[in-house]
Amino acid sequence: MPFIRTSVHKDTSQQQRQCIVDGIHQALVDSIGMPKDELFNLVAEYESSQFWCSRTFNGIARSDRVVVVEITLRRGRSDVMKRELYASVARNLESKADISPKDVFIFMHENDYSDWSVGGGKFAMALVQQVGIDS
Repeated sequence: MPFIRTSVHKDTSQQQRQCIVDGIHQALVDSIGMPKDELFNLVAEYESSQFWCSRTFNGIARSDRVVVVEITLRRGRSDVMKRELYASVARNLESKADISPKDVFIFMHENDYSDWSVGGGKFAMALVQQVGIDS
């Protein structure tokens, strides 16, 4: 179950925010096989005075409206899967949310099942995944 934190400029419309969340989620489903019902994306906003970034780092010309996508997930995806995920997120945000791929900044935090509790205060490794069932 990936957990996503997405940071967007404060002037990003609610509709565009929804398109960003949908684009990231679809990329996770398509690229790493995440189940469709595993949507956990916390969207935060920033003001121009709260986020500084190089507009030219690594030869990429960025605007002042960078979308930062932090993905925390269980360890074990290959570099090939990660490359496809990053490309898919950028493609989806461009097509669904009108975000330039140059303004999409993605990074991952990987950990293990023992680092998660996803409900009821229970150790995630002790739970059997229940798709669409509230038990």
